[in-house]
Amino acid sequence: MRAGELALWRGRLEEFAAEVFAPLARRDQRAKGGLYLRGLLLEGRRKSMQPMAERLGVDHQRLQQFMTSSTWPVEDVRARLARRAVRAVRPEVWAVDDTGFPKDGKASPGVARQYSGTLGKVGNCQIGVSVHALSGTASCPLSWRLFLPGSWDGPEAAARREACRIPDGEHHRPKWQPALDMPDELAATGLRPAVLVADTAYGANADFRHGLEDRHLAYVLQAKGEMTAHREDAEPHRPLYGGLGPRPLARYRTRPLPLREHVLAAGRGAGRSVTWRKGSRAAMSAHFVLLRVRLAGRRPKPAADGTIPLTWLIAQWPEGEAEPVKYWISNLPDDIPARDLVRLAKSRWRIEHDYRELKTRLGLDHFEGRSWTGWHRHVTLVSAAHLFLTEQRTLPKALSRA
Repeated sequence: MRAGELALWRGRLEEFAAEVFAPLARRDQRAKGGLYLRGLLLEGRRKSMQPMAERLGVDHQRLQQFMTSSTWPVEDVRARLARRAVRAVRPEVWAVDDTGFPKDGKASPGVARQYSGTLGKVGNCQIGVSVHALSGTASCPLSWRLFLPGSWDGPEAAARREACRIPDGEHHRPKWQPALDMPDELAATGLRPAVLVADTAYGANADFRHGLEDRHLAYVLQAKGEMTAHREDAEPHRPLYGGLGPRPLARYRTRPLPLREHVLAAGRGAGRSVTWRKGSRAAMSAHFVLLRVRLAGRRPKPAADGTIPLTWLIAQWPEGEAEPVKYWISNLPDDIPARDLVRLAKSRWRIEHDYRELKTRLGLDHFEGRSWTGWHRHVTLVSAAHLFLTEQRTLPKALSRA
């Protein structure tokens, strides 16, 4: 955004910054927060602190001190942003995903040689896990967590951890665990998703699915065709447990089959063409087979009577293909219309739009600081800049619908 354009929105930006940074007790901190926000919004190739300070005409030490050594509650700012984002976006779903931050060297917190979808390969990078609010017309990040690889634990990592000021309670955990922590944190502020969506990295993980079920969260998750399930009409042959204590998992007469085989057995003719979104040029349609199955695997989660609950299996099977090309699973009710189920399965595309805008326009991956707190503050304020832009695009429409 050019300086002249930003000047036209000065009043709106000042109102926005006043609300976002209200939890900061000191006036100078609130002023620096607004300054950093302006730096992120101003047009420029790099959004690290020194180039931003030059464009703003201030000493970069002001921004450096605010982001790395000043004491202010990023969690409170993040909560305010999330509540405001939900009002602006009016999300139909929340999406969980992660993205890579390529880095040189090994001093930045969480950096390691690891796979990054951003790079499309293993490379030296950080990984940020995020939760986003998505609707058919807008989206915005709600929360972030920096993933810590196993190489950041143990005595050999002590010096690096101290240099990055990583809290003692932060250690390596699988990505699905912080992906559950963020909805928990948001639930404490009164925010819960109607439906949560995620790609196969999360959908194929039984612990993640069970965590959502334990929290009574509805989901539509991309899955792998190799995942196994019993047929809808599979019957247990072990008598239901009648004693005290937890009920054991019922045994089924038939062996579970991969999701792919369930769909192939039903045949492409068992499906239908579903239109899930009407684009500006052409409707978004494809052929889908929808089945009800009982997920198996190593750790199926039984219902109260020991049986495995029914789950939706959604398979996209284009014409001319020998088998489906994509699979999803969902714990939504059995009476949900096919169009709605497919629309939810296909809703994740907006999160890639978010990552692209956050990085190319707002400098999400430009942070050069080496502190744990600084990284989380930077991604939070980049999310604030993204929300401000989202509001300018969507707020008039939202107000007209109110």
